Amino acid sequence: MGCFILIEKFGSEINPLFENNLTEKKVISKLKEVFEDHLDAINQNTDEIQANYEYLCELDAKLDKTNERLDQIQLFLQQFGLKVDEKPKFDVKPLNKREQEVFLVLYTLDGIKEKITYSDVAKRTGFTEELIFEYIASLLKKGVPIMRKHINNRTYLQLNPYFKSLQAKQNILKIDQKTLF
Repeated sequence: MGCFILIEKFGSEINPLFENNLTEKKVISKLKEVFEDHLDAINQNTDEIQANYEYLCELDAKLDKTNERLDQIQLFLQQFGLKVDEKPKFDVKPLNKREQEVFLVLYTLDGIKEKITYSDVAKRTGFTEELIFEYIASLLKKGVPIMRKHINNRTYLQLNPYFKSLQAKQNILKIDQKTLF
């Protein structure tokens, strides 16, 4: 059975040996050469893989050093009172269908209008202002970063711009717009 596997695997190199009626020693010698060639190829591939692995380890070490230096720079800047902005991470809980509708209206209006009020969202959703107030409060409790500004006794709403761009790119809230409307 082993011979058949060898002939199948290396047949193109072995068949000419049998066709030329070479002696057993010559056949074995040629087989040995074929195996040595394949062994050399395997060793070369192994060496290349090892070299790539070592290179990746070096890169990883350099990245670790770079991160340490950046941390040191950040601490140094903070010691002198300079604010270092870090990108916030959002931990948002799943929204129900109505909260998703309110969010989408707020998200859409945020790109159209400069100042969004509760009544703007209420008009677009068909809900009362009081209900919109409750939904906005619920969205805030679930971690959606909605900024509220009070100007002349009116409350204006706006989504955190970084969150809005993340929502557009990654759909953090897992909103399927097809099933909403």
